[in-house]
Amino acid sequence: MRTYDLTPFYRSTVGFDRLFSLLDQSGRASDNSAPGYPPYNIERTGENDYRISVAVSGFAANELSIVAKENTLTIKGEKAANENAAPQAEVLYRGIAARAFERAFQLADFVQVKNASLENGLLHVDLVREIPEAKKPRSIPISTVSAVSAPQVVDGAAEKVAA
Repeated sequence: MRTYDLTPFYRSTVGFDRLFSLLDQSGRASDNSAPGYPPYNIERTGENDYRISVAVSGFAANELSIVAKENTLTIKGEKAANENAAPQAEVLYRGIAARAFERAFQLADFVQVKNASLENGLLHVDLVREIPEAKKPRSIPISTVSAVSAPQVVDGAAEKVAA
């Protein structure tokens, strides 16, 4: 069993804080026989922009599905059975996997799926972290109390003593 120290990722990422602690669990939970299938990368493309790239060679766009529900992003791939097609050649070695898969990612709060594209056997899912204005930090001005703007005490007793 392999163990990974994910501490460096916590220091350099924003938005995927919980994701790195759940990566090993989600990989093993979906498919015990191949925890690393399909391989993927998580990249930071901007201050609040991220990209998940999944290697899905051999899958067409209609054989893939992406579902974002609450804080979970699920990517599924299932090859369509092509029973009517005649075999073109006898396969001596099958190194390109075409098995069905399901990969789930736990997303941080306020992370939304922006776009998905399939190019050169890689499925790219673009994410953006959009924090609502009410949740963003705001600057509070600090006022100083000076002697001029101090509250004046209005009391007739001081005038009577002076007179």
